Amino acid sequence: MVSIISAVRDLNRLTEIYSVLARHGFGEIVQRVGGKPTAPSAEVANFGTENGQASTRPNISRPARARLALMDLGPSFVKLGQIASTRTDLLPPEWILELKKLQNDVRSLPAEEIRAAVESALGSPIEQIFESFDDTPLAAASIGQVHCAVLRHPDGPREVVVKVQRPGIREVIAKDLDLLHMLAKLLEKAIPESRIYGPSALVSQFDTAITSELDFTLEADNARRFRRNFEGNPRVRFPEVFSDASSKQVLTLERLPGGKVYDMIRDHEHRGPTIAKVTVGIIIKMIFEDGFFHADPHPGNILISGTPNDPVIGLVDLGMVGRLSPELREKTIDIMLAAIRQDHVAIADALYQIGTPTRKVEMRAYRAEVTRLSEKYLGKPLKEINLSALISDLVGGATQFGLEIPPDFVLVGKALMTIEGVGKEIDPNLDVLEETKPYFLDLMRKRYSPERLGMELWRGLGQVSSAAYDLPQQTRDILEDLRLGRLTLRVTDAGMPGMVDRLGRRLRASLTVGTFVLAGSWLVGTSAHPVAGYVMVAFGVLVLAAHTATDALRRWK
Repeated sequence: MVSIISAVRDLNRLTEIYSVLARHGFGEIVQRVGGKPTAPSAEVANFGTENGQASTRPNISRPARARLALMDLGPSFVKLGQIASTRTDLLPPEWILELKKLQNDVRSLPAEEIRAAVESALGSPIEQIFESFDDTPLAAASIGQVHCAVLRHPDGPREVVVKVQRPGIREVIAKDLDLLHMLAKLLEKAIPESRIYGPSALVSQFDTAITSELDFTLEADNARRFRRNFEGNPRVRFPEVFSDASSKQVLTLERLPGGKVYDMIRDHEHRGPTIAKVTVGIIIKMIFEDGFFHADPHPGNILISGTPNDPVIGLVDLGMVGRLSPELREKTIDIMLAAIRQDHVAIADALYQIGTPTRKVEMRAYRAEVTRLSEKYLGKPLKEINLSALISDLVGGATQFGLEIPPDFVLVGKALMTIEGVGKEIDPNLDVLEETKPYFLDLMRKRYSPERLGMELWRGLGQVSSAAYDLPQQTRDILEDLRLGRLTLRVTDAGMPGMVDRLGRRLRASLTVGTFVLAGSWLVGTSAHPVAGYVMVAFGVLVLAAHTATDALRRWK
């Protein structure tokens, strides 16, 4: 009974999705995946709708209509659009620009619902936990919203921010995820040209990201890890986590001092070049030294405090992070160093080792394309090189040749793109490659330092020693199996089953044809029944013709 009710709900939600897509001018897509749009789409294709009402703005673009449709479909789809806005390797710039607006276009919930959610998650009245709680949200997102508060603490009142998960959002997202996986497969099957954008891969990435963000304890762990990685660094701050006032649905964090980047520079309280250089250094350390980085360092997540000559960078909203394994980190460093040396072949080879080929890659054409793309950027003076755009174009070029690039490497490009864009706005003369060169040279010194080489040599010797220790026993086992007759040699040939099948069919046909032809010939020459003999010979010839035609058809297929 429960499954029937769930199926009916899923069907109703699917019908709602089809209706919203059709209303926003995507009726053709709905029809091609097998849906039946319930509203005409041609009219909306020119005008669009917003908040469920017809828009009066003519000639609204397809990316804008897609954004409006995602907003009407609810938090799950808004979050999907936010994830899609980071995939510069898949979507054109105009789509990225439009989908980024979803970061701000989120409706806030009433204060009563938020207070009830906090009390339910923490198990106590809100007045017992906080001395004050501001009902006006500081920020609203698709998963939750943030409120300022003053926490009751044993060491005295503490100013905090409280991130509250939207009530019921977990159940809504769980249902929508199942539908999104189904829709992605339908889309790829019904509209083959959509496969270039990887709908299934995008939904899988969304599934992983949003499932992690639904558990606020993971963001708390991220904050603690960032604080450990930058312990003793006075130039950067991450918020302290108050575990007693946090849960999976509520996260209470220290409210960092300072103001937004653009506000502090506009009011001449800080200098843009100094902030830009310090922030670039922080992000580079995160990515290439720690392998654990803030994947969304946009201006709203950066707070500036301290003095003009000694600024302190505060980073918040730590739910979306990227991780680079040691191997992936080494290859990423190789790409950056090759870019600094303007070694195009080394860039292509490092990018190839990072990716996973989904089909045979024509290396000559691939390297030529990487050279063409990198020359567009690396042929300029260092300060004019757009590092983030270079990475974005390289990833896009690799994808065209069938290389599947890990999402975390794409997040590296997105983080660099964001920080480079902000840095050049506040300091037009910012030279990102020049600023990062000392970090990469230091990393190279560490890579080839005597301590590192000695450790690698010791590890290699350990592996050789282990293999040498195991080899005599393994050899003894093989010889013992050979002595007792237990040793067997198995050879696998992918074409062998087909060859055996063809041989069997040919033998069967030969025996059948030979039998009928010989018997028929004997009847014609030695008996009074030549008609029967001719029939048998004709049947044998017919069997031979049928076998020949069937065999030719199989070989053609």
